[in-house]
Amino acid sequence: MNNFWKEIKSPVFSLAPMEDVTDTVFREIVMGMAAPGKLHVVFTEFTSVEGMNHPVGRERVSERLIVNESERILLKEMGVKLVAQIWGRNPEIYANIAKYISENYDFDGIDINMGCPVKKVFKIGACSALIGEPGLAKEIILATKESTPLPVSVKTRTGIKQHQTEEWISELLEVDPAAIILHGRTQRMQSDGDASWEEIAKAVELKNQLKPHIPFHGNGDVFSYEKGLQRIQETGVDGVMIGRGIFQNPWFFDPAKTEITKEDRIDKLLAHTRLFEQTWGGIKNFNILKRFYKIYLNSFPGAAKLRADLMEVKDYQEVYTYFQ
Repeated sequence: MNNFWKEIKSPVFSLAPMEDVTDTVFREIVMGMAAPGKLHVVFTEFTSVEGMNHPVGRERVSERLIVNESERILLKEMGVKLVAQIWGRNPEIYANIAKYISENYDFDGIDINMGCPVKKVFKIGACSALIGEPGLAKEIILATKESTPLPVSVKTRTGIKQHQTEEWISELLEVDPAAIILHGRTQRMQSDGDASWEEIAKAVELKNQLKPHIPFHGNGDVFSYEKGLQRIQETGVDGVMIGRGIFQNPWFFDPAKTEITKEDRIDKLLAHTRLFEQTWGGIKNFNILKRFYKIYLNSFPGAAKLRADLMEVKDYQEVYTYFQ
């Protein structure tokens, strides 16, 4: 198995998998704004193995694994790795789908979601709920690893109701995932409170004692590239994963670009809209785009009015006309 996680030299920066956010369009836009060598790994939205395993469900669920040709070209040019993130709770189905993805797609790795804190997902015993079932979690990782030649990483949290970092991470280390990405919050915290980088540092220390060869990445509240570098230095992680930081600044992975003009912002908004329309035209709801408009339209005089106006538009054409 070729584990790319080990080959990328620290500091490694990745863009987190996010629901209704990190589709092929947004990944391409973010990569197009990144400076060379500043972004190393991107992820798909999380894809249900149960959905993929169902002959009817597969068509809809597999939209999450679509990669545009233009994104594919950019990935190659920039040397960025693309990882499919999957979730569920049945080891056998994980094995089927890991095999299916490896044979039918061109991803660089598979990541198992053991971190999503959303209540409806937690209730069915998937994602962060697996922290409470380490036996099953390990079975899932082993079943997935056995059925794919791709490196299998795990993204997780520090606990369910409270931090149980060392106890939980030592369970994961037993089954040698290709990499571990730890978000410094519990399931109960959702996105509230501060992410605990002290807990992430504890996990790194434990990993260094038990399995020093496993790459370890931290996630949570990194809102600038400099802050990411600081976290790497303080805690000894190999890299950081950026989630909400990209909403504050879509140019996150180009740290030298400190001045972003209104024109730049509108250009990107329009490029994003056009690419979204080409990719998802008759498939996805146009309104998904509005969450991105909020990301681009800020930090210049009159931004609030523009944002308010764009919340009212009904379709692609209205957006293009608005900016003519």
